[in-house]
Amino acid sequence: MKWIGPDVRTAALVTVMAAISVPGTWGQERVHSFDVASKTFSVDWILDASNTSKAAVQVSGLSPAVLRQLRRSKWESPQWQQLLAVFAATGDAAALPRLPPVSGIYRVLPDVLRFELHFPLESGLTYQAIFQPSRLPGGRASGDTVMADFRAPARPPGPSTVVTHVYPSSESLPENLLKFYIHFSAAMSRGRIYDHIHLRKGNGIDIELPFLEIDEELWDPSMTRLTLFIDPGRIKREVRPLEEIGPALEAGKSYALVIDPEWKDSLGNPLQRGFQKAFTVGPADREPPDAGKWQVSRPKPGTREMLTVTFPEPMDHALAQRVIHVTDASGRPVVGNVALENDERRWVFTPNDQWLGGNYHLIVQTTIEDLAGNNIGKPFEVDLFESVQRRPLTPTVTLSFTVR
Repeated sequence: MKWIGPDVRTAALVTVMAAISVPGTWGQERVHSFDVASKTFSVDWILDASNTSKAAVQVSGLSPAVLRQLRRSKWESPQWQQLLAVFAATGDAAALPRLPPVSGIYRVLPDVLRFELHFPLESGLTYQAIFQPSRLPGGRASGDTVMADFRAPARPPGPSTVVTHVYPSSESLPENLLKFYIHFSAAMSRGRIYDHIHLRKGNGIDIELPFLEIDEELWDPSMTRLTLFIDPGRIKREVRPLEEIGPALEAGKSYALVIDPEWKDSLGNPLQRGFQKAFTVGPADREPPDAGKWQVSRPKPGTREMLTVTFPEPMDHALAQRVIHVTDASGRPVVGNVALENDERRWVFTPNDQWLGGNYHLIVQTTIEDLAGNNIGKPFEVDLFESVQRRPLTPTVTLSFTVR
């Protein structure tokens, strides 16, 4: 077996294979303890009970003083990785190359140091966590290295992953549409995604290079949502790609976004079936959204009635869920669940607690977008010489409403 990670052959190593139970939100079973300088450090692999491909590594046995120092350290990723890093294993027992560790987030919790992997575990692949106590703040601990291995659980073989939805939901899209969101039922694999996605004319002919093809594929951390941009050069007027090749979409015509069934998920299995979103194209939308034209409902006090915001046009699905917030009159957040309905033309908020009578505010970040990428106060196709007065002077706009 070949480990993708630093050469630690000169350190005192202890390695065990992990078996993990999954109670509660995070399942945990201690997989390794090692006494270093009269202090016991435990390196534990844990899984998320709601998504067993989501993993984290915890180091316990750290003193409260050390945890406080870590919390105040303001370390960058390279410094954290010297203390605790996770690597993936591949292939044969060849030499150990110095390749980057797995990316993730470090959290200093009240009793433990936790590293949460950014991307889902690949089924059947073995991972190795390396904790080096000598890298703790102060450098007083022993230099012995503690290692814990974990083999990601295998999922049943055979195709099971499907495309669950493509946003925008509408069957009529603007000529200058900026992006699609593709949602999958399980984690997908990275690499060569553009081989499996096609923008096809109504006559069945593929459009040449319609997407912005970038090496950094725009996946969410779970690898179940892909953001797919139309090449802006095929949208903005008076730029070379648009003038030489033409627009990706033309008003009055029919198209389909087609996803091949050969696209493989994180287990290496092809999709259970392909997917097609058919749509027609309307005129280009070059006007910024105007929050003053949004219709805000007024829920009744003493109820958990939905608060709704109706837009004159569909809005960007992911952004509309993230950049609109509700506060009470004193600015305290109102906690609840958000959904989009009616082809992303209606924003729906259901509070966790009953509404109290009084004034409330809808806080909207001006980075919200319509389907063409226009922001509040700023169209996507910005003239570099336009007056700055057209742009919003604040990062948010506020819509007030009263519950009575």
